Amino acid sequence: MKKSSQLLPLLALLMSASFAQAAEDVKLEDNSSILGKWNLYAEAPALHKEKKAVNITWDFKKNGVLNTAATDTRSRTGAMSINLKYSVEEGVIKKQSTPGREKYETCRVISKEEKEMVLKCKYLYFFLKK
Repeated sequence: MKKSSQLLPLLALLMSASFAQAAEDVKLEDNSSILGKWNLYAEAPALHKEKKAVNITWDFKKNGVLNTAATDTRSRTGAMSINLKYSVEEGVIKKQSTPGREKYETCRVISKEEKEMVLKCKYLYFFLKK
């Protein structure tokens, strides 16, 4: 009995922290605030982990197409451009995981200012600037 009464406050603390994180996310009403070209400059497995530098352009278009363009820094494949489908539903971005497949991943907007945005997708945090 004593162990369970000691674990209860810890459990409450963990639950309140997860609810606080969800309350801080930016809820999108539609795609109007994300439209246009964004420079994806870094990604990380967690906010507090070291960021890996990348140089990718994400162009959110009005018609639900996300064009991703990148240049291979090792010059093996040169430039690459891929169109993915996306939508804004229930305040989050749902984007196609793989071109040609109808599998989608959800990306929450962790923070957004006029020219900066941080997204939390399934496995990575993405750091973008306009």
